[in-house]
Amino acid sequence: MKASSHQALPGSPARPRCDPAEGGGSASTGPGGGAPGAGGEGGGSPAVPWAEGGDGFGGVPPEALAPAAPGYWQEAWRRLRRNPLAMAGLVVSGLMVLAAAIGPVLSPYGYDEQVLAEANQPPSAAHWFGTDHLGRDILTRVLYGARISLAVGIMASLIGLTIGVAYGAIAGFYGGVVDNVMMRVIDVIYGLPFILYVVLLMVVLGPGLDNVFIALGAVYWTGMARIVRGEVLSLKQREFVLAARVMGVPPWRVVWRHLVPNAIGPILVTMTLLVPEAIFSEAFLSYLGLGVQAPIASWGVLAAEGNRALRAAPWALFFPATFICITMLAFNFLGDGLRDALDPRLR
Repeated sequence: MKASSHQALPGSPARPRCDPAEGGGSASTGPGGGAPGAGGEGGGSPAVPWAEGGDGFGGVPPEALAPAAPGYWQEAWRRLRRNPLAMAGLVVSGLMVLAAAIGPVLSPYGYDEQVLAEANQPPSAAHWFGTDHLGRDILTRVLYGARISLAVGIMASLIGLTIGVAYGAIAGFYGGVVDNVMMRVIDVIYGLPFILYVVLLMVVLGPGLDNVFIALGAVYWTGMARIVRGEVLSLKQREFVLAARVMGVPPWRVVWRHLVPNAIGPILVTMTLLVPEAIFSEAFLSYLGLGVQAPIASWGVLAAEGNRALRAAPWALFFPATFICITMLAFNFLGDGLRDALDPRLR
């Protein structure tokens, strides 16, 4: 072997060097030579791609090669898609909203168009759901009634969202005497069934669609307030909230920028479950004659009219009642699926 031209420094152990001509590669990284220990024609241990300066394969950092972790909403959507009942509820709810939006427009009949010569006709090619005692097309009236019933459900949930989130967030954030007084008000409301309060309010306010909104919104916010209060009580002791308060962030900003956004999961679930509850309450009030009044056709009004003509035209009751049941089941399945998908403890 040819002697190496490299000389060891005084006081340091001599280290053998390999001559490139003998196939051992260069001692330093360079063109035509490999890094010490690199697996090449000269042998040695396999190279670690990120060993030199943190470079990955082809100079790419190793963290860039790993797939990005899914976010909170991506993971929630993945969980929701794996729930067949929740997806069925989502599809049915979307179809109901679509049918309510464009169904009456596409129908050749008006929802209040009367043809007495065609009264109480069974389902046929001309009238898929039959006609009522005044010869009105039931399919058109059911689709138009979907607008009223869904509007009641959505408006009641939005009112519950507005009042309940504000009420519960304030009670949970301040705690102490403020929390005790505010929650005792809710306990008084919970002392009697909600439907009784709604009936009493409708007796005082009188029947009508606007009064239905007011009556349901004045009662159905309490459940939302309790849930938001519980979430705020558990979140306000977290480090990010304590840090914001120490830095002098105003209380209202802490509530609306830090606490409420972190409770969005339970809020969405509660809103979804409020919709079918409000739809059923409106149907019950209209059935009693305290809700929407004729000629406006909500599902409750149609069910009341069908009940009076049950012997002559049972289909007049069957189809509105079926739509009420399907819509309530769809929103309940969707709400249960959202609860499972948005719960971080199930991730």
